[in-house]
Amino acid sequence: MQVTDVRIRKVAAEGKMKAIVSVTFDDEFVVHDIKIIEGQNGLFIAMPSRKMGEGDFRDIAHPINSETRNKIQDAIFVRYEQMNEEEEAERVSEETASGDAPEVSEEEL
Repeated sequence: MQVTDVRIRKVAAEGKMKAIVSVTFDDEFVVHDIKIIEGQNGLFIAMPSRKMGEGDFRDIAHPINSETRNKIQDAIFVRYEQMNEEEEAERVSEETASGDAPEVSEEEL
């Protein structure tokens, strides 16, 4: 089973949840509502879940081995990093076009 598409929708900059992700497998099956969360040890993914009774959450869909989990997580984080780099390049480009970019001295070059 191969990850064939990763779609990321960023959420508000504040808070621990950074984005909501949909992952497509083999161009045939999609899992929605995977979350990218900022934890104490960095980013991690949380599979889609449902609240059960006393505040417990139970995964709706999840990988059944660590190899598959790592494959999904790696694909998500690669796309998330690409998205961040694209946004940063766009921000710098807009600042440069508007003249807001910080000046760089010859010594810094």
